[in-house]
Amino acid sequence: MTSAVEAVDSVELVEHAPATRLALPDAVGRALAASGIVDAAPDPYTPGFWSLRAGSKVGAVAVTAPGGGEPVTIRVTPKVPVARLFFLLGYSLDPSRSWRDEEVEVAEHRDLLPAIAHAVERQVDRALRQGLLQGYRATEESALVVRGRIREAEQIRRRFGAMLPVEVAYDEFTTDIAENRILRAGVERLLRLPGVPRDVRRRLLHQRARLADVTAIVRGQPLPDWLPTRLNARYQHALHLARAVLDGVSAEHTPGGLRVDGFLFDMNKLFEDFVTVALQEAFRTMGSGHTTRLQDSHHLDEAAAIRMKPDLVLYGSHGTPCAVVDAKYKAEKRGGYPDADLYQMLAYCTALGLREGHLVYAKGNAPHAAHQVRHAGIVIHQHALDLDQEPAGMLTAVEGLAQRLVNTPRV
Repeated sequence: MTSAVEAVDSVELVEHAPATRLALPDAVGRALAASGIVDAAPDPYTPGFWSLRAGSKVGAVAVTAPGGGEPVTIRVTPKVPVARLFFLLGYSLDPSRSWRDEEVEVAEHRDLLPAIAHAVERQVDRALRQGLLQGYRATEESALVVRGRIREAEQIRRRFGAMLPVEVAYDEFTTDIAENRILRAGVERLLRLPGVPRDVRRRLLHQRARLADVTAIVRGQPLPDWLPTRLNARYQHALHLARAVLDGVSAEHTPGGLRVDGFLFDMNKLFEDFVTVALQEAFRTMGSGHTTRLQDSHHLDEAAAIRMKPDLVLYGSHGTPCAVVDAKYKAEKRGGYPDADLYQMLAYCTALGLREGHLVYAKGNAPHAAHQVRHAGIVIHQHALDLDQEPAGMLTAVEGLAQRLVNTPRV
C-alpha cells in the first residue's frame, strides 16, 4: 500500500493495482463502498483512513456522500493503452469498421474519459455535417384541425358530443427521432462528467446546440430503439459510440442520498464482447456453415433447475453444439488461473456433450494450456490473448482459435 496522504477531492487509481490508503471522510468512504465502483474498506488501525482498490471498471465518476458536501472524483486508468481499448470497443460495436487512432484521434489522450469525449464529439460532428437526419414519428394529439386519422374511440371517451378539439393520429416528418435523441443524450452525458477537457467540452456544447430542437431523454427513461438502415448510415458510428457511453454509466444512481455521476467501462464485459464478436466474424469469414449463439442458455440438470449461459456456443450444420467458449478478463498469476473457471467449463462440456471446452483469458504465462479431466474424457483448454500486441496480432490469434473450435470433437 502507499503511504497515508491528506484528505483529497480527487483519487487516481489503476485497474487491478494494489490498494491505496487515503484520508477520507467516513461518509465518502461508505459512499464509495456502497457504490461498488471500487473496493473500499476502513483502515482498522487509523480512523479516517480508507483503503481503496480498483477492480475491472475503468473511467471516471464523481461521488457525493449523503448530506451533500464536495464530491470526490475517482479516476480508474485501464492497464491497456487507451488506443488499444478503443480498438476492442470499436471492433465489438462494429467489426466491419473499428475506430482506429487516426479516425477518432484518441492517441493524444492518455486518460479514458478525455479520449471517449473527444471520440464522441468527432463522430457526432461527422454525422451532422449534412444536417440533422429526419424521419417519420408516430404522433397522437388533440388538434383543432383533422390531420391523419381520427382516433374515434378516444374522441368518444374524452370529448363525447364535442366537435373540437379532435383526437388525431398521424406520422410527422421531423428531426425529433430516435437517432437524434440518442446523440443528444450521449453529448449531454459527457457534459455532466468530470475531467472532460475544456476544448472538447466547448465542441460538445456546439454539438448540443445543433441538437437543441430534439427532445431530451430524461434520466431513468429507456433509450429509444433504432435500426441500421441505408438512410441513417452516416449516423451509425456515432450512434454506436453514444450508446457505449450511455450503457457505460451504470454507476449513476442515488441510493440513500448517495449520488454517483460518472462513466465506467467494465473491462470484463468489453473483453468478453470482443472475443465473442471476433470469433463470430472469424467463423463468418471461414464460411464453414457453422452458427454461433452468444450467452446461450442451457441447463445442467435433467429437471432444468440449474441454468447455464456460456459466452459462446458454436453449432454445426445440423444444429448440434460442437464447441463452447467462455472469455475471462483475468491475467494468470503465479498459481495459475482460478480453479473455479475449470469447474464451470467442465459443467458446460458435460451438459452440451462436448469433449473439449475453451477458456480465453486476457493474458497468461503461456499462450495455451490443456487439462485432461480424469474419468471424463474431457479436455479443457486455456488460451491467453495478449492485449499488448497490435490489433492484427489479436485478430490472427482469434482466427487460429476459431479454426480449432471448428474441429472440436464431440463425446
